[in-house]
Amino acid sequence: MRRVIRAQLEENVLGKLGQRQAQANRKYAERSLDIEQEWKTARKTRPLQTVLVALKGMMGARERCMYCLDSHGTDIEHFWPKTPYPEKMFVWPNLLLCCTECGRLKGDRFPLAEDQPLLVDPTAENPWLHLDFDPITGNVVARFDAQANDWSPKGLKTVEVLQLDRREALAVGYRKTFLRLSALIEQSLATNAPNAADLMTALREIDDHGLLDWCFLGSGKAVKPFSTLRKNHPQTWAECVAVLETSVGL
Repeated sequence: MRRVIRAQLEENVLGKLGQRQAQANRKYAERSLDIEQEWKTARKTRPLQTVLVALKGMMGARERCMYCLDSHGTDIEHFWPKTPYPEKMFVWPNLLLCCTECGRLKGDRFPLAEDQPLLVDPTAENPWLHLDFDPITGNVVARFDAQANDWSPKGLKTVEVLQLDRREALAVGYRKTFLRLSALIEQSLATNAPNAADLMTALREIDDHGLLDWCFLGSGKAVKPFSTLRKNHPQTWAECVAVLETSVGL
């Protein structure tokens, strides 16, 4: 999973979404709202088609699912599910791109703590603040918060709902990406002074699963060969970290 920068929709599209939401709100107040039919009808319109194009564009050429980054994103997902929360059905910040498997697993499940989501929204936060990666198994797991001396509640629930630690094909994909990133770092270590800009460009091209944030900003910095790069080339490491911190808004 990686932090996703949300695109800016054109004002006329946002206006159409606002009109749809206002209509849904009126029907809901009148107790005449058929949520599934309302969405099905709207989904065929040009504004929602534009939304889907924008979401796919946010995920690059491969149009990966925003939750797992392993499968193709096929349709619009509501972070706050539309059935319990119809007031967010057409709200742009609530719309994500999701694959069939993640959509099936999440469904209407949306755990809360004090009215705040316990699932990671990759368009609103850096997922690796709550998640961790096991380079041996390839599983995505919850991150242990040393300050709180406990596992991240968001990490635990996100892993549980999306079964990030139980999907074999997903783990295989994450591990392959980690091995490719590691191999590139090993190659850079063979040079006397690896160039940070060139290194980051090459790493990003093969980072299919958003692991660079984990490798440089998360617990991956203690795992070889990233720990070796950090120790032997501190300037290069610092420049790589600066690039990533800028991109995730830290």
